[in-house]
Amino acid sequence: MKKNILISVFDMEIGGIERSLINMLESFDYHKFNVDLFICEHKGDLMCQIPKKVNILSQINKYSVFRKPIKQCLKEGHYATSLIRIGSKFIAEAKARSKDFKEGSGYIQMQLVQKYASIFLPRFKKRYDVAISYAWPHDIVAKNVNAEKKIAWIHTDYSKLEIDNRLDLRGWMQFNHIISISDECTKSFLTKYPTLEEKVLTLENITSPNFINNLAQDHIPLTEINSKGNFNILSVGRLSYVKGFDMAVKALRLLHDKGLTYIKWYVIGYGGYESELSELISSYNLQDSFILLGKKINPYPYMKACDLYVQPSRYEGKAVTVTEAKILKKPIIITAYPTAKSQLINGVEGIICNLSVEGLSTTIEKLAEDKKERERLIENLKKFDYSNTEELNKLYQLIG
Repeated sequence: MKKNILISVFDMEIGGIERSLINMLESFDYHKFNVDLFICEHKGDLMCQIPKKVNILSQINKYSVFRKPIKQCLKEGHYATSLIRIGSKFIAEAKARSKDFKEGSGYIQMQLVQKYASIFLPRFKKRYDVAISYAWPHDIVAKNVNAEKKIAWIHTDYSKLEIDNRLDLRGWMQFNHIISISDECTKSFLTKYPTLEEKVLTLENITSPNFINNLAQDHIPLTEINSKGNFNILSVGRLSYVKGFDMAVKALRLLHDKGLTYIKWYVIGYGGYESELSELISSYNLQDSFILLGKKINPYPYMKACDLYVQPSRYEGKAVTVTEAKILKKPIIITAYPTAKSQLINGVEGIICNLSVEGLSTTIEKLAEDKKERERLIENLKKFDYSNTEELNKLYQLIG
């Protein structure tokens, strides 16, 4: 008899968490499991990539409030949750100021909204064998889903996340198991929550090389990436302070000042940091060389076309995009964020550079000028098999 599984996520907008979920669902064993996918708001370009064997539950409008503008929520009659969002914003801002958080109040606000809004949201009628909360915060599955077992996912470096840890701990305690995407993520999580050690299991993001290589064959408009005479860098990620794209702009300026004007840097992604980043690009006079390509449903043809993939992040859990670049056999540079050593083998699969503008520019210059070194890294990548669907056996064992 098949086990009934519920997986919960907020939406299917383009992001590392959502893409890792698609890869996992592509590899799931549907002979053994019925999988219901609950999406709070049915939006996002990745909706069309959800495998057909997954049962997408109908949208429950009261759950669609988390990422909509408050004005829209009020128009739709979501008065209680809208008031919770407004109140949470003021409380979170005060907490963030008292702790001098660099990234502001966003994460604490998300925590507070989830905690109090879940009280007013309808409970799920169906009982599941296992309920999986795939995206933080995890209150929806913790409080409103009836399941024999509950599992929550860790996707980031918790030693760097600016949140209310005491509030967060109460949420984690309501889960039977916690899945972390790398050993380094597990270590950072346990520095904040040592009492949860027995609950945590490491299960890497599932990657499907066939899926990625097939999508990489799509056509790119010639107007988007000009390869003639240029050395093209690509980065993919949310436009935010965490992803370090401000450092990337400054690094490219240093490279151009050294005369390496043939280097162009393309970024696929979107987010709240876009206007600040555009202003920075203009102030450094790089409008023709540091190019924001915006949102792309399929980033893989762009990865295939680039000469170098760079992840300039300040911190990461385990960047899905770096693994995807390895699958596509691209030379790679990542910054030395705390979990970087779990991301690639330094000097073999790519280069880990100093987490600084100078570290990025120096390492990029070396690879841009040394074709043999790039070819060596490519040959190394060809020796690895990045398919890891066997990782799902760990999840199956938890399910029972």
